[in-house]
Amino acid sequence: MGKYICIRYGNVRYLVVILLLIPIAWTLWNLKKSVLSVPGRMGDRTLQHFRTKGSIHSDDALSLQWYHAANSRSKIADALNSSAHMIEADVLLRGRDPKEPIMAHPPETDSDITLRQWLKKVTMSDKGIKLDFKSLQAVAPSMSLLEEVKNRIEGPVWLNADILPGPRGKAVHLDPVSFLKVVGSGFPQSVLSLGWTTHWDPDTDNPGYSWDMVREMEEVCRPLKQPVTFPVRAALLPQSFLQLHWLLQQSNSYSLTVWTGSTDEWKVEDLLPYRQNIDKSRIYYDLLEPQTLSIWLLNQKAPDLHRWMDGLQFF
Repeated sequence: MGKYICIRYGNVRYLVVILLLIPIAWTLWNLKKSVLSVPGRMGDRTLQHFRTKGSIHSDDALSLQWYHAANSRSKIADALNSSAHMIEADVLLRGRDPKEPIMAHPPETDSDITLRQWLKKVTMSDKGIKLDFKSLQAVAPSMSLLEEVKNRIEGPVWLNADILPGPRGKAVHLDPVSFLKVVGSGFPQSVLSLGWTTHWDPDTDNPGYSWDMVREMEEVCRPLKQPVTFPVRAALLPQSFLQLHWLLQQSNSYSLTVWTGSTDEWKVEDLLPYRQNIDKSRIYYDLLEPQTLSIWLLNQKAPDLHRWMDGLQFF
């Protein structure tokens, strides 16, 4: 009888402990959800779109192919006939009358194709588009043009601008408040590609993205409802892993887009910490084809990343 009572008492004790743990576990689960997602924010469906179309067969964002600087009639025609999934082009306001959005990169001030004409061509395809805004004045009229054709755009739409100063950045960035006010309300189904101005010099040590830079960017992006990708310069990635890894941890709607300057010097091995420690669906590679191929060919036996991590300090 005493043994039976002891067993019953033990079972009750365990039951009490379980009942006490249930609300704690529930609280922790909700806290985890609130940290990993922002209410109302959509996920990035770029990969999902092209997987559904059957043009890629992997969740590795390296699968996506890019066409750069399609800023003329001949370039957009070539891009539309290429195997690229995403077409990137620069947008600014024409330097003469009629002042309207055109496809050009500074210091150019004119082009043989306007954004209206460019969009008309793209909407006849299933390509995704990335519009890189080079002037704040071009944003509002461009969003109006996008609104006119949004029901005919089949592929993803990325809206890009450098909105904060970055490592040794010399170019003038677009005001983040003004830019986000327009693109946030004008085309809510887009992916926002928000970057830092940067500069790279082969003859000096180049700093990476600092803790202050990623914290400021996260503060700007926290209220946004659209998914956000952060364009990051490949040559600055080795010294920025901890900072960018932390930035991605702040929301599952954040991603990186790796790009490079035409004269930058870097090694594909520099990307190993990113390839090994971050979900491959969350890093896009807007690079030249030989560079993308080199990443594919990286030896599967990566260097000992634990040794690489030694001495690095989280803030």
